[in-house]
Amino acid sequence: MQQLNVQYYRNRAYQKKKSLAAFLKKLTRKPPKDLLKQVKAADKEVWQEISCIACANCCKTMTPTWNKNEIKKVAAFVKMDYQAYYDKYITVDEDNGDLVNKSTPCQHLDLKTNLCKVYEVRPKDCKHFPHFIRKDFTDQTQVYTENLHRCPATLLLIEKLKKSVESGS
Repeated sequence: MQQLNVQYYRNRAYQKKKSLAAFLKKLTRKPPKDLLKQVKAADKEVWQEISCIACANCCKTMTPTWNKNEIKKVAAFVKMDYQAYYDKYITVDEDNGDLVNKSTPCQHLDLKTNLCKVYEVRPKDCKHFPHFIRKDFTDQTQVYTENLHRCPATLLLIEKLKKSVESGS
């Protein structure tokens, strides 16, 4: 498996963060009418350049937000009872009360292959990450700003979207 140079993208994100954050803020105030169409076009391009399996930085450095049903499904999948799984892996985020992993990298990431060991039953937060194709794209701009340095795909998507929106395409 070819590893992605995450540090390269992280450095690039820090260099461009101010301009990309300003773009996202402006986008929130005045989105183009065809924003979702432009997001979908940029999304398609991004996934031709980036492979999640070559990266897996989200699984290595972030934690999904869980709900109780997701915990039950994953616990059953790994043949643990709910409470044992919860006690071993889950904690409550002190800032917002969300259920999150106790530590990173994710307990279900195979660090040799970058594959998820519970892929079939992974939490919705993992399944939809990095959350690009949403009707409420502009409601998530703060999340995208925070993820610029964490997710190379987010960086590329916002760069491509900025170019597209500013050129009027």
